[in-house]
Amino acid sequence: MRIFLSFGKNGGRGAGLLAALLLVLGWLCPQAAQATHIRAGDIQAKVDTITGNPNHIYFRLTLYLDPSAPGKQPAATIFFGDGTFSGVDGIPRATDVILASNPGVEVSTYLFDHIYPGPNSNGYLVSFVGENRVGGVVNMASSINQTFYINSRIVIDPSLGRNHSPVLRAPAIDRAGLGQVFLHNPAAYDADGDSLAFKLRPSQQAAVGVAGDAIQAAINNNNTPINKVCDGFVFPDDPAIAPGALQVPYSGVPASTGGPAIFVQDVHTGQITWNAPAKAGYYNVAFTVEEWRRSAAGHRLIGQVIRDMQILVVATSNLRPNLTAPPDVCVVANQRVTLNISAADGSAPNAQAPTNVTLYAYSGTIPPATFTQNNVGTSVTGTYTWTPTCANVASEPYIVVFKAQDKPANPAVDPILIDEKPVRITVIGPPPQNLKTVPAIGNPNPAVQVSWDNYACGNASQMLIYRKENPSSFVPGDCQTGIPANAGYTQVGTVAATATTFTDDNAGKGLTRGVTYCYRIYATFPLPAGGASIASAESCVTLSGRSAMITNVDVNKTDANFGQITVKWTQPRPNSGTYSAPYGYRLSRSTGTGPAVLLPAITNLTDTTYVDQGLNTVANQYTYSLTFFNTDQSGATPVEKTEVSPTATSVRTSLVPDGLAKTITVTWAYKVPWDNSKQPSRIYRQDLGTGLSTRLRP
Repeated sequence: MRIFLSFGKNGGRGAGLLAALLLVLGWLCPQAAQATHIRAGDIQAKVDTITGNPNHIYFRLTLYLDPSAPGKQPAATIFFGDGTFSGVDGIPRATDVILASNPGVEVSTYLFDHIYPGPNSNGYLVSFVGENRVGGVVNMASSINQTFYINSRIVIDPSLGRNHSPVLRAPAIDRAGLGQVFLHNPAAYDADGDSLAFKLRPSQQAAVGVAGDAIQAAINNNNTPINKVCDGFVFPDDPAIAPGALQVPYSGVPASTGGPAIFVQDVHTGQITWNAPAKAGYYNVAFTVEEWRRSAAGHRLIGQVIRDMQILVVATSNLRPNLTAPPDVCVVANQRVTLNISAADGSAPNAQAPTNVTLYAYSGTIPPATFTQNNVGTSVTGTYTWTPTCANVASEPYIVVFKAQDKPANPAVDPILIDEKPVRITVIGPPPQNLKTVPAIGNPNPAVQVSWDNYACGNASQMLIYRKENPSSFVPGDCQTGIPANAGYTQVGTVAATATTFTDDNAGKGLTRGVTYCYRIYATFPLPAGGASIASAESCVTLSGRSAMITNVDVNKTDANFGQITVKWTQPRPNSGTYSAPYGYRLSRSTGTGPAVLLPAITNLTDTTYVDQGLNTVANQYTYSLTFFNTDQSGATPVEKTEVSPTATSVRTSLVPDGLAKTITVTWAYKVPWDNSKQPSRIYRQDLGTGLSTRLRP
């Protein structure tokens, strides 16, 4: 049985046990609150995973309030972004608790759902307007007279499937010590593996309009709040707040330069660093968590959550703990990763004595991952353990935020201080196993049969096959997926990840006999999370015999009408026996990017040279293609078999004179199937007066 609760214009279904349903969805969990006068808050969304209705969205509004304020805000007003709203105070409070680490903060949560009229690729802006902010905020003007505004953008698009909005696991309220580095991380997580980007922004308010009431002004504006930057807002590091404020020593990221104070947020991890607060008081700042979806067409912004958070800066002799965490790590799916962290409470002459430290870990990987503090005291250690599965393979790393928090004797006077560090865990696929290569049997053209074992990850989407001539020295790094371009391989095929074989016949053109071909493969994983595996070990095979291959394209004479080019190639050798007639060579020539022109056929297999005359070798570059043909007489009907050599061009030389510098820049271009890297290009300059040539290089 499912019980629904609707509000305002979205109504008609009657009140019910919505809180019980949202408890099943994992949302009815204690946070922290404050009522009438608002400190901080955010709106987080969740798709309906029960009925599958893509237009049905569940929301959780979390407000951090001042418990000493005269009101408790028992209900909230929500604007859904589709021209409807909940009704004034239409959303009742679901939970209300005092934040354990900060008795001056009360956390209220409001749970609600809404059925939207249909898809909207631009998104619906669900928003909350509260009246008013807590007083005394340092970095805005008369905060107690300003409304509190936050929103989240929900994109409904059938192509996205059941998208999950980012979840912020850390509270939106924190404390800082005057003159000490302040750190905060929202511990954001996206269940779909979408990329998250974090960007600071000014705190917002909703305009009150002519009626002097922000909610009524929004109702009058087609149930759409009119938001704007809070009056007098500046970021906490603004020199106007504390002229001459400087950074204090700090070796974290970003490391201290000793220059002016900074307030920054890492776009990838969300970590906020304030180095360093220079004036006590309350500060508010907002940031956007953007959700970017990867697809074959690129990245697309599909949603955002705006959090407005509050920081209380207090002058204190308490020093924050120092936390030590390992560097970012990479782990292969189904292998255990263990992260050991340690922390010690800060100490210095004339500072408060160190107190016990408590360790925390915030991450979308917990559970099933676990985190355990190993001991109690002023110096402690903790252990994070996780064994990711194939389902956790992703392009983006998972973030685990470790926090160390001290415990001063009187938190009301000396604030609880923290240190925290994010660690990113990248999960990659295991390499495909037992790659084998043999000459393909029964193929009309020379080909290689590539095979491998069933892949270990059943959720992989594709297997990519790569080939190069001769063995490679490439060795994948510990966290290197795929095959880099500089390894010398070329992708020659893509098959489903469930496949275990691939026949490489060079896209129907046939491979070259007498050449050693080497192969590697790796797996890719479906979007939006994406991800890939480590490349397989290399497997090589040599095709017997020898194909006809162009080996020379020499410009013998440079002339606009009587230019001459000599083309040479190798004589083919069969794997066994002799070739059956009719056989021969078909040589074709194209000018620039123009169509190929077939030159006279050559039926003498020992004749492997052609002199092409009557060309304009002054203005044109020529491309030659060679096809060797013979006849298979083994069946009732003769069948022509062909092998095509890779094309080769003549060398095209260009001159750019510079009269002022008295220089001539010489450039040349060609494309050939053989390797010229070990043969130096020799440059000659001819004196037209004497006809003599001088070698300039090498």
